[in-house]
Amino acid sequence: MTPDQRPQTQALEWAMRTRYPDFADWDGFTAWLEADAAHAAAYDAVQFALDEADAAMAQVPEPVAANDNPPAWFMQHRAWLGGAVAAALVLAMTFLFWFGPREEALYATAPGETRLIALDDGSTVELAGGSRLAVLDARAARLEAGQALFTIRHDAADPFVLTAGAERLVDAGTVFDVRLAGEVLDLAVAEGAVIVNPQAQALRVDAGERALRTGGRYRVTAVDEAAVGEWSRGRITFENASLAEIAAELTRATGQSFSSEGSAAPLSGSIALGDVRADPRALEALLGVRVRAKGAGWVIAAE
Repeated sequence: MTPDQRPQTQALEWAMRTRYPDFADWDGFTAWLEADAAHAAAYDAVQFALDEADAAMAQVPEPVAANDNPPAWFMQHRAWLGGAVAAALVLAMTFLFWFGPREEALYATAPGETRLIALDDGSTVELAGGSRLAVLDARAARLEAGQALFTIRHDAADPFVLTAGAERLVDAGTVFDVRLAGEVLDLAVAEGAVIVNPQAQALRVDAGERALRTGGRYRVTAVDEAAVGEWSRGRITFENASLAEIAAELTRATGQSFSSEGSAAPLSGSIALGDVRADPRALEALLGVRVRAKGAGWVIAAE
């Protein structure tokens, strides 16, 4: 594998290497995934192609060559690639190299701005303020930062896959909300279910449940289904949040600049964004904090 290869080529080679029984370079594979957010998306695309090819080849007696220019790694290791696996690789290469890489559609919102994205299959994604989303196609996307509400046309044969940080979220339902802030991932499901990392912990989050990842671990709690995605209706709710977290989320949601000062016990509360935009001092009664103007922004401090 060379650095100047396309991510799709590298992803295909990693996918095939990890299928080999004696594969041991998991550190190298992890480093490659973490080097660029596009790598995880390319790897997901390859895995889908291979899975579909495996299923197709299970019903075909003999593999049919479909590409005259496979990657060099395949040529060097074809001896152990037999039967359906070799045919699956050929079909996957046909998908990735004959038809070429998929174009990403990149969307970004400024703090305080929201955007509705219509996918080709009739699904929609509402992007919150201060967020970035890459749409790979109608059934795959990557949340790079911020928050988004997904209303997905469910198809068990072709599930929607969202990559969020290092996590892979597979739709098994229709409506779910995802917030990504650094190492924190917050997933809430209003309808159906979402499977987190199906090939790893395979955590199922059903309607009325919220999965919060902090410190590399998930905690699942109940959530009011009507509150999922409430930010799109002008309200945000905090649960055991620090002043710094509240300031960061308010900045992203309102477009006004908030910072924090000092520390306080974790705070919980529900805030109507319209009230805060009109007068940030409304937070004082809502959360029991002090709010003062500072330059062009506002400072939140404990009472």
